[in-house]
Amino acid sequence: MEKFTQFRDRGSGIAPFLPIPTQPAGFQLPVRAFLFCVRLPLFIFVCALYFLVLQWCPIGSLGKKASLWCILGVPSIWWIDLQVDGVRKGSLARQENTRLPGPGSIIASSFTSPIDAVYLAAIFDPVFTAAYPHSREVEHISLFQAILRSFAPPSVRPPPGTRTVDLATLQRKYPGRPIAVFPECTTTNGRGILPLSPALAGAPAQAKIFPVSLRYTPADVVTPVPESYIDFLWALLSKPTHCIRVRIAEAVISGAKAPGSSAGASTSTATRRSTYDDNYLDTLDQDSAYGSNSGGDAGEMSPSEKAMLNQVGDALARLGRVKRMGLGVKEKEDFVRMWNRRRIR
Repeated sequence: MEKFTQFRDRGSGIAPFLPIPTQPAGFQLPVRAFLFCVRLPLFIFVCALYFLVLQWCPIGSLGKKASLWCILGVPSIWWIDLQVDGVRKGSLARQENTRLPGPGSIIASSFTSPIDAVYLAAIFDPVFTAAYPHSREVEHISLFQAILRSFAPPSVRPPPGTRTVDLATLQRKYPGRPIAVFPECTTTNGRGILPLSPALAGAPAQAKIFPVSLRYTPADVVTPVPESYIDFLWALLSKPTHCIRVRIAEAVISGAKAPGSSAGASTSTATRRSTYDDNYLDTLDQDSAYGSNSGGDAGEMSPSEKAMLNQVGDALARLGRVKRMGLGVKEKEDFVRMWNRRRIR
């Protein structure tokens, strides 16, 4: 993997695009092969039943969530470790609903695996969107498309003919459901947070943006490399059980001033330079210059919008216990090209 050192973050040395290898099965290989062979037909059946039949039936939100939990249950994704900022364990039921994403709110989720979208759908039933690195608009997609996105090559710009819309318009269209955004725009191996899309800046004023981090044990069910279907299915279906660690931060209010912003631009700049690596700041400052010829571009972001993105990125990094990266979608495109050439050889 030394040839991929150029795709390591300069500040931390972390490589967010390399796949996490599955531990050798060893003497457990017969058991794991048996589990895989038993689960695979059942997994295909429950997935096909939901996406071809049940999601089109009038079974209500509760019925759809129960069906999605069946999909999660086949590979034994049972142990859900959920923590919410500001809420002690065991007291979540006694808290106000404002602690969790709900209708009218926005979920800014980490993006590492197809399980991310299935879990969010089973819990919050959101409207899924696809974000792009330098666009304030998002593409409205279905749950199935969100799952396929986790296996798709990275894309800097929306494909030709793609209809995009800002979050404020989408929120008015679906007032009774939260909106899920994957602001990193492409999958990683969960070891870092990529620069966030300015699409979050398209949220209406005073909208609540909930950073949500999802991490897995074992960690090899992530899909940072496109089209890794076989590797993912083997890692998912051959293990006895899987654990999801879910962390939800306090809501970031869109349009609200960031803490300490009244101290002036010089103080804000000094704070950011002490918090982030120079390569991340370079990426952030160049957002308006990159991709300036496509529709829906971010343009020059205001200080308050940059501060809001920093708050969300900080929260995702803190929840996942990782660092923010200077590498983005463009770097992942280069990584995928090199990875594919290596695989062909």
